[in-house]
Amino acid sequence: MTVAAGIGYALLALGPSLSLFVSVISHKPFLVLTVLSSTLLWLMSLIALSAIWRAFLPIRSSSSSWLPFSILIFTSVVFQEGLRILFWRVYKKLEDILDAFADRVSKPRLFLTDKMQIALAGGLGHGVAHAVFFCLSLLTPAFGSATFYVEKCSQMPFFLVSALIALVFVTIHTFSMVIAFNGYAERNKVDQLIVPVVHLIAGMLTLVNLAPEGCIFGIPLLYLMAIFTLVYCGKMVWKRLTERESRPRFVANLS
Repeated sequence: MTVAAGIGYALLALGPSLSLFVSVISHKPFLVLTVLSSTLLWLMSLIALSAIWRAFLPIRSSSSSWLPFSILIFTSVVFQEGLRILFWRVYKKLEDILDAFADRVSKPRLFLTDKMQIALAGGLGHGVAHAVFFCLSLLTPAFGSATFYVEKCSQMPFFLVSALIALVFVTIHTFSMVIAFNGYAERNKVDQLIVPVVHLIAGMLTLVNLAPEGCIFGIPLLYLMAIFTLVYCGKMVWKRLTERESRPRFVANLS
């Protein structure tokens, strides 16, 4: 039964990502490469951050531990958001190269939907890296003969809590990348700012789990942030697509 539970935890954390990969990403080799390169990039960034944090560990479990954990989360968000900007700049250079190549071979340039799918693939890689680092790496004991509870969250197994939180951050990271790329491309300050703000709030909400039975309140709050990200991204994509369709099209008279 524990093997089934371990598989269930893994699918809970990454099942939606797997569905998204199979239905959207897997049909285009370039998007697959984008997911793989993005996953590797974010895993390397998390490993680098963990090496820096190691100098400050262990942090004593007490009421005063909220402050150092807050500092760790804040520095992590700042580092990853800076890396997101770097990732965008690399993508932008690659986009210019692809458009130039398309012009040379008389092919159409990247469509808006293509750009959004690339951003989606980059965000999916970010989310998968987060789930692998913070959830899947912890699931090995879940396949054993018992489960594990922590004193601060006695209502749910530790592995279930990890999987639920991983699913939240996979969702936030995946669709935040679409929002961020649109903000950078359109120079939309709201889109540019909302991504790091959501990331920071979601990170800080994980500290609620440090309180006794805090997971009962912290996890629903995290899912509200994930839902907000999904809704905001959906509205932004719909607006961009409808604006493109409403623009007048001029057809050259070649007769």
